[in-house]
Amino acid sequence: MNIPILSKFFNSRADPKNSMWGSAHSFFFGPTSSGKHVDERTAMQTSAVYACVRILSETIASLPLHIYIRTEKGKEKALDHPLYSILHDAPNDEMTSFVFRETLMSHLLL
Repeated sequence: MNIPILSKFFNSRADPKNSMWGSAHSFFFGPTSSGKHVDERTAMQTSAVYACVRILSETIASLPLHIYIRTEKGKEKALDHPLYSILHDAPNDEMTSFVFRETLMSHLLL
């Protein structure tokens, strides 16, 4: 087995290198201590992150969502508001309101 040939395929764990260091992303998120790149795709491959995002997204999406308008007597549901049907019924032909709000929350969390 030729060790120098394998070393170009496998990085050493003793001296990790963070390719994000010095980029705009490191300003917002900071470097990782392991030197590995972490983004929404790699985070969702971790079962704990996936479970937390799924639970929070499904819970928020299942809550009732109504649009209200202020009146002299207090507030009333704004059933004729343009956003009411998007948020309450369906934003498009391929998504329900639940799926839409779940997707929005997932994107927000990640």
